[in-house]
Amino acid sequence: MGTDRGTELRTLRPEEFDRWWDHLVRAFGGGPASPEERELDRSVTEFDRSLAVWDADEIVGTSGAFSFRMTVPGGAVVPTAGVTMVSVAATHRRRGILTSMMRRLLDDAHARGEPLAALFASEPAIYGRFGYGTATFQLIAEIDTGRVTLAVPAGTDEVRLRYAPPADVLKECETVYAALVPRRPGMLVRQPGWEQAALLDPESGRNGASALQCVVAERDGEVTGYARFRTKEGWGPSGHDGTVTLEDLAALDPVTEAALWRFLFGIDLMTTLTVRRRPVDEAWQHLVSDIRRCRPRLRDAGHLRLVDVGTALSARTYLTPVDVVLDVEDTFCPWNAGRWRLTGDAEGASCERTSGTAELALSVRELGAACLGGVSLLSLAAAGRVRELRPGALTEASVAFGSAVAPWLPHGF
Repeated sequence: MGTDRGTELRTLRPEEFDRWWDHLVRAFGGGPASPEERELDRSVTEFDRSLAVWDADEIVGTSGAFSFRMTVPGGAVVPTAGVTMVSVAATHRRRGILTSMMRRLLDDAHARGEPLAALFASEPAIYGRFGYGTATFQLIAEIDTGRVTLAVPAGTDEVRLRYAPPADVLKECETVYAALVPRRPGMLVRQPGWEQAALLDPESGRNGASALQCVVAERDGEVTGYARFRTKEGWGPSGHDGTVTLEDLAALDPVTEAALWRFLFGIDLMTTLTVRRRPVDEAWQHLVSDIRRCRPRLRDAGHLRLVDVGTALSARTYLTPVDVVLDVEDTFCPWNAGRWRLTGDAEGASCERTSGTAELALSVRELGAACLGGVSLLSLAAAGRVRELRPGALTEASVAFGSAVAPWLPHGF
């Protein structure tokens, strides 16, 4: 398949992986990448879904997709194309290379029957024109554990914590993760091989910190949670000034979660807990004595696109009954454009083509942002991105599209 100005787009061959990966590393700044990272990426790459753009014998563009399943409100898991590895050589900008790759990836997802496509954006401004909306956010914090305390719920002392080599308890940790997937929109079912990403621990990526550590939590002899983290010693004029960096934490119940956070707050010689990629509604924010000294901040995470509007909106449930006709604009995937009647409630939903009068007008980008319940249609309307055509339709739909818990996409790809 050709692109503009003589380049060729085609499926990646296994023997081309190293050249493809080297181009990708250079495109993302050329920082150090370990052999372990390369081999993990090779092991999970779906070659029939990976693309390379060639200019003669030089790779000038890369992209790909993973075959995932994502939780939507109501707990159903929906086939989702995890778009990844997207780069264009700086020498080949503005030649239509990115557009050609996005076209191919979305056409392929549509043909495979994947109603959703998701990605993490290195530059958020890029993907709106291809119909992606920011659907999940992540919480980042720098917690002063020397001055912030926790008020934990009753029963926390009954949780047993123990250190364990991360690889030795990987199976138990994955069981906890799998149990959490249906509970929160945006989470991905772990595909075979991806569990190894949690153990990736090249020394080049530690920035002077310790090797990866793991603590598991147990109740009645069963693992109910875990925390993976690193520590980095530090000393200042007043004494110890170390940092704990949390890599991952999961818990099946509130007391297990509280026990793990209390442990992280109390590690000897550490005065700062760095928290990244956490749910925006995570409970620790209500346990701390001083949220200001936690310095919380928000940033975008998962960007979502509806590949098939009818199937995607039918797959989820809705907080309150909804019956609304949507007039959807989608210039990049025109099979989605037009009017759709969405009816649904907490038990299920249907979204079908209709000739009825439109009641809300919006683009597929806004539907992507709102689909998991983390972005309200009312807020999008306030930004001029949703138009109400029937009085009352906006509020009704906005409430219905909500989620009882904030969507979260912790699974990198």
